[in-house]
Amino acid sequence: MGLDIRIPVGLMFGIIGVILVVYGLVSDSRIYEASLGINVNLWWGAVMLVFGVVMFVLGRRKAA
Repeated sequence: MGLDIRIPVGLMFGIIGVILVVYGLVSDSRIYEASLGINVNLWWGAVMLVFGVVMFVLGRRKAA
């Protein structure tokens, strides 16, 4: 029919992932002391970005 749900889901996760990755790169490392020094924003942003790209690609592949 029309729009595959994976395309907007992929875009949403991709945009939020990019925002988290950028914030994780520019933020102060002191805020990660509670998480044992692990940059949670950077890692989960990367996971969300990869998931978003995969969903977007799968949605575009099926639409073509």
